[in-house]
Order: sequence, then C-alpha cells, then structure tokens
Amino acid sequence: MARPNNARYLESHEWGRLEGDGTVTIGITDFAVDQLNDLTFVDLPEVGDKVTKGEAFGEIESVKAVSDLIAPVSGEIVEVHSDVDGDDFSALKTDAFGKGWLIKVKPDNADELNEGTKDLATYEKQLEEEAH
Repeated sequence: MARPNNARYLESHEWGRLEGDGTVTIGITDFAVDQLNDLTFVDLPEVGDKVTKGEAFGEIESVKAVSDLIAPVSGEIVEVHSDVDGDDFSALKTDAFGKGWLIKVKPDNADELNEGTKDLATYEKQLEEEAH
C-alpha cells in the first residue's frame, strides 16, 4: 500500500491530512494495522467532541494489545467514520489512508498539523529503524 506524501505522520503511527475544505482527516497507518494484526474493537469519539493534539481521542484493540489513538491536531470532530467499527475492519486493512480513515476534525489551527509530525520520508525512515 502506497503511503500518501500529503499526510503528516506521528511516531505512534497515526496520520493526518489537511483537506481542501480545511478539515483534517485522521487515521492509523497501514503499518499500525499490520502490527496490531487481528483487530477486535475501535472506540471512537462522537461528532462535536474536542480532540487535543498529542492526546488520545480513542482506542483500538486487537487480540494482541489495546492502543490509544493519538490526535495530530487539536479541534472539533465534524465526522466519525461509522463503518470502521463493530467487527468489520476491512477498510482499515485494505485502504488505511482512504476508506479506512477514522475521524475528521475542524482544526483550531491547521498549521499545528506540521508541528511535531513527520513527513513521509522521515516516517518511512522510522519504520526501517523499527524493523531492525
């Protein structure tokens, strides 16, 4: 799966992408999905909730672990991907950067997305280091 060059990546394997309408789409990377392996549950917030950059906005569970989902930007949730819940995680597994998005946020400050996050090349370098 090709990772998008127009997204910003967190060390904890979440991604955020500024959209043309000014919202930020947030999800987890294909690497995170592969590492978690057998997904069992995703706990997402609701529309209207606030998220804070660097803090958990939900959880994702697998048979191996429970992991916090970390926000790459602060703002108000304007959309939650309701299809990525229950027991159907196919969108996450097949299209983590497209149909597998988790939430959309109206950012308090869109520039915040570039602070403390990684571009694609730096993120892929991190993955190479984690593989060793």
